[in-house]
Amino acid sequence: MVEVTTAVQPHVLIVEDEIKLAEVLADYLQHAGYQTHCLHRGDEVLPWLARYDTQLVVLDLMLPGIDGMALCQQLRTQSNVPVLMATARVEEQDRLAGLESGADDYVCKPYSMREMVARVKAILRRASPVAAAPVVALQVDASKMSVRARGQLLELTPVEFRMLNHLISHPEVVFSRDELLDVIYDDYRLVSTRTVDSHIKNLRKKLAACFDQDELIRSVYGVGYKFELP
Repeated sequence: MVEVTTAVQPHVLIVEDEIKLAEVLADYLQHAGYQTHCLHRGDEVLPWLARYDTQLVVLDLMLPGIDGMALCQQLRTQSNVPVLMATARVEEQDRLAGLESGADDYVCKPYSMREMVARVKAILRRASPVAAAPVVALQVDASKMSVRARGQLLELTPVEFRMLNHLISHPEVVFSRDELLDVIYDDYRLVSTRTVDSHIKNLRKKLAACFDQDELIRSVYGVGYKFELP
């Protein structure tokens, strides 16, 4: 069995219906070393959290689908994930209501991006005072022809498994399309090298569901492809 480990990079879920604001905050947090994902409706949050893990939720109050206050109350019935509320409501009673609904911190708009990053760091430091150990990012079991990405079993075809297994087993090594064809088809059939591009595209799509912004299979212009450690 082949395992690829990676240091834990905390994940922050940003729930904000102002798309541009969400993108700017995500950019600041990524530069600070966090993974991020943005949602723009309140009713998307609980289904997303049922499938994915996050270490902190930045939650706007005025959201379509379900408002942030009600969402935070629902979230608290099933999770202790820290919540940082961010809203234009500045009255004391609104701040108190937000904290009483289960939020760990409350910041008023417009806010400083650097302050938001500092607040995120402070909340996560309180929530996880001890540095986490490396986790298994990819787990390849050749006997079962299975690959797990951050614990999730990837639905791979036999050809996709052979290609991904070969790339993972030789990290940072660049393989030409012809070399990868020899890996996935051992009968030396006549197949266009563009077939490799199609399989790579499918693998990237399946890996992206688990690794967000990380592109693990890199194109090397004029040569082929290589696998980069996450």
